[in-house]
Amino acid sequence: MATQVKSEILPGVLHEVPTDMVEAITSAKKTLALWNALTPIQRNEWICWTTIVKRPKTRIEHIERLIADLKDGKRQPCCWPGCPHRRPSAKKWFRE
Repeated sequence: MATQVKSEILPGVLHEVPTDMVEAITSAKKTLALWNALTPIQRNEWICWTTIVKRPKTRIEHIERLIADLKDGKRQPCCWPGCPHRRPSAKKWFRE
């Protein structure tokens, strides 16, 4: 019996996946499968890490790195203090 691949993209704990990330993640079945294999907290960290930046250019770079890191087997952003929306202790690393 063939295994059915999920075609929907799963959200994070607090954050929904924004359109630009959906487009990048769903562009390849393998990338979508890697994304959906992450835990909800891991997906949340990637979403927050990508969306918290201010410059559009930086956001594009984060999305590109997300895709590359997923393919390399990474499950969360490197050197990231954590989602300040989920972890109050991480707020000290971000300016308002």
